[in-house]
Amino acid sequence: MLRSLWTGASGMISQQVSLDNLANNLANVNTAGYKKQTTEFSTLLYQKLQRKQTDNNGDPKPTVAQVGLGVRVSGLTSRFVQGSMLETGNAYDFAIEGDGFFRIGMPNGEIGYTRSGSFKLSMDTDGVALATAEGFNVLDTQGEPIKFNPEELDLNQLQTDEYGNFLYPDENGSIRMLGIQIGLAQFNNPEGLKKISGTYFTESENSGAPRFEGEDGMLVVSKVHSNYLEGSNVQTADEIVNLIVTQRAYEMNSKVIQASDEMLQQANNLRS
Repeated sequence: MLRSLWTGASGMISQQVSLDNLANNLANVNTAGYKKQTTEFSTLLYQKLQRKQTDNNGDPKPTVAQVGLGVRVSGLTSRFVQGSMLETGNAYDFAIEGDGFFRIGMPNGEIGYTRSGSFKLSMDTDGVALATAEGFNVLDTQGEPIKFNPEELDLNQLQTDEYGNFLYPDENGSIRMLGIQIGLAQFNNPEGLKKISGTYFTESENSGAPRFEGEDGMLVVSKVHSNYLEGSNVQTADEIVNLIVTQRAYEMNSKVIQASDEMLQQANNLRS
């Protein structure tokens, strides 16, 4: 019975983590570029109830008497399913169609990766930079901050094509490329990316090194849609169903603890 108490407790702890994760998913249902996480469970060690695996005649038993010791959370996995395209009308909002990630220069010098393309123009010492809402520089295909000279370009006339190349109209009305392209990267195992603040990720040993689109011929190049943002891939109905399942699992584990406590109480009240 003491074993059942700890087994039930492990179930309640694991379901609490699952509930916290579901709450975070629902809280970010309107966060652009957010990727939902799912809770992965695994069983704990098994304990043998009988050391002797033979019967009284010395013949081996057909089965082994083992009992599980509970459950634990083995991981929280991000699901990089494509979110819906949301039209914003902002020329510096970008949505990725494909497996790519925007490359972002973080304040600590690292390269961050995100699916949220809500960018702004930020005044810099040597021009105007394309930046995130937090002020982090958006990087081009060479890993350099994307910057424009407002003395040479009318920023209101900047355009982009479906591959993130910036375009500008000439005096005669023809469109020319500026030689600036939004840098995109892919990963062999995006689920292994390390989450940091906001919707930003950094590479890890699990994700592998980034593979840059345009340089790696084995990659399917992503498309970049301006005036759009990629919405969260959280499905509210699915999360509510999972919330009910988690609540019922938590309740069942609490019932296990209650039943074990009642059985212990009865055993303690036995009189010779």
